[in-house]
Amino acid sequence: MAEIIQKDGTWAFDGDALRLTPGRDKNVGLLRRELGELIVPLGALAGVSFEQGRTTGRLRLRLRDGADPLLQVTGGRLAEPHDPYRLTVEPDRYGVAGYVADEVRNALLLEGVSAEPADAYLLPGPSLPVSASAGDGTAGFDGERVRLEWNWKTEASKASAGPRTIPLADVTGVEWQPAAGLENGHLRFLVRGAPVSAPPKYDPNAVELWGFKKDPLMALVAAAVQARLPHPSAPRPPAAEPDVRQDAARPAGEGAGEGHDALLRRLRELGELHRDGVLTDEEFALAKRAVLKRL
Repeated sequence: MAEIIQKDGTWAFDGDALRLTPGRDKNVGLLRRELGELIVPLGALAGVSFEQGRTTGRLRLRLRDGADPLLQVTGGRLAEPHDPYRLTVEPDRYGVAGYVADEVRNALLLEGVSAEPADAYLLPGPSLPVSASAGDGTAGFDGERVRLEWNWKTEASKASAGPRTIPLADVTGVEWQPAAGLENGHLRFLVRGAPVSAPPKYDPNAVELWGFKKDPLMALVAAAVQARLPHPSAPRPPAAEPDVRQDAARPAGEGAGEGHDALLRRLRELGELHRDGVLTDEEFALAKRAVLKRL
């Protein structure tokens, strides 16, 4: 067991997984505190680094792209106090931090863990149900539906429709963008059949964020939904191949739009399928007659 305990949190590595527990220091971000303890399997890691500084150091984990729904939806936009994969290290513990980093690196090498992007989420995302209030509304998710409720600061035209419930089956994507400078942020749900045509202030499927303390908590709702959507890098099922037997046996009128050359090619394809044993004599004769009728 390799372990480091700091005011900022505790990291413990048992050879198979890292257990990350946020500390109780005032500098620990609200999102980290709400997220709670994380267990990161070794297979989700792409690397680890330790950086020494004059006053404090940093342990940083690098996860494989696509391994964590929280990182997927926040896209590197989490400020350092809210990033669960960084740990502030005091100078008197630099030796321990280096040891922890070395143990993780050695385990990655011994297990031959690939740093390639993951095609499935290797962390489960925030626990359910999850809810957060910030900006002009409250967003919640129970695993089956998203619930959006508005407050007194919501723009009138958006609030007039009342609370909104979106079944998970209708959600095609999630956007989380923190406020930056004079630009407001947002949490937006992309909904099937509802193209985005309005800024978050007027969009009934979005909560506008103004850069206040609780804004990062909206990332937890975003990550919980993202974890239950199809993974963006998951292999797509192969397109269904046309059934030659059924297609060739269609009534003549159904293929009237096909050209003469296309029908001749179809005859050649049927002959090859017959020679290869894919079509029986009876099936070949039936399919051939159907194509000849179209000629």
